[in-house]
Amino acid sequence: MKIQVTKSSMPPLNEYVEEIQDLWESHWLTNMGVKHRKLQEELKEYLGVNNIDLLTNGHMALELTLQALNLQGEVITTPFTFASTTHAIVRNGLEPVFCDINSDDYTIDVSKIESLITDRTCAILPVHVYGNICNIEEIDRIAKKYGLKVIYDAAHTFGETYKGIGVGNFGDASCFSFHATKVFNTIEGGAVCYKDNELGEKIYNLKNFGIRGTECVESVGANAKMNEFQAAMGLCNLRHIDEEILKRKKVVERYRERLAGVEGIQLNIEQEDVKSNYAYFPVVFDEKKFGKSRNEILESLKKQDIFSRKYFYPLTNTFECFHKKYNVGQTPTALHISKRVLTLPLYAELSFEDVDKICDIILDEI
Repeated sequence: MKIQVTKSSMPPLNEYVEEIQDLWESHWLTNMGVKHRKLQEELKEYLGVNNIDLLTNGHMALELTLQALNLQGEVITTPFTFASTTHAIVRNGLEPVFCDINSDDYTIDVSKIESLITDRTCAILPVHVYGNICNIEEIDRIAKKYGLKVIYDAAHTFGETYKGIGVGNFGDASCFSFHATKVFNTIEGGAVCYKDNELGEKIYNLKNFGIRGTECVESVGANAKMNEFQAAMGLCNLRHIDEEILKRKKVVERYRERLAGVEGIQLNIEQEDVKSNYAYFPVVFDEKKFGKSRNEILESLKKQDIFSRKYFYPLTNTFECFHKKYNVGQTPTALHISKRVLTLPLYAELSFEDVDKICDIILDEI
């Protein structure tokens, strides 16, 4: 039986069927329906935020938030991320300026941000990675000093808190992905948490064609509304989220029992003051010390129908679509990690037996 790198969390079938049953009565399938509004309120409470808007996916949350801020110029970000982060910047006519990452938690290296600021810098777009939270305080200090906006890509940090505060409260906005592969999913989906009500109004307009009433279209907008079936899945999954995270925690602990202290293997750090969601289990392989490369481990697992992922590789500043526009030499740590990192299978239903099988294959390579 194949072991995939992830497996979508789903509620019992009868629970979802019951949740969507009334849709056959109302025929209200989209346009901020009852389930959309209910999920929005429940997420607001769960995440501990004052404002949240739901969208069709996490990418549109990022892209439309940047558009709503009406930015111009350069945005400092990281190349150690999924394509969505960089593409959201570029598709808004903005210029990404790539900052290197920390070698231990893989988030943006705040000690390098100020050297990248120019008179064209308008914002910082840091990425919380694998559930590791960026240096919030230092980013906030820099942003205030230079008058910059801060938009967090929080796709990996659903439900996390930092010093008891929900991660969605940081920056001018924090954008989440509810993709099927995430800790919490609405099949596809996303959300943006924001502080300023005016920004929230702009995001709403952008996701709904600028329509504010049956005869009022006050601005030009796109279509990025979450539908009722997505929201229904979210309502169901939210009921089980704490149990799911606890199961993921136990899987991570098993991996740590087996792989901690092995020479040539670097495990994801456990951050102080962070309540983790155990989103991913990245392992960085030092070929010289471990004896085998990341790619060799990936292939060894694959031969046993176990599928891991080179996540994140390649770096976004090396994508073909940018035609060597960016100098990857300016982000050496990100490049180093990208060539050595492998995310191992992690999901709530992954058994200890399968974790041990994965670890046995890795350790047999020594």
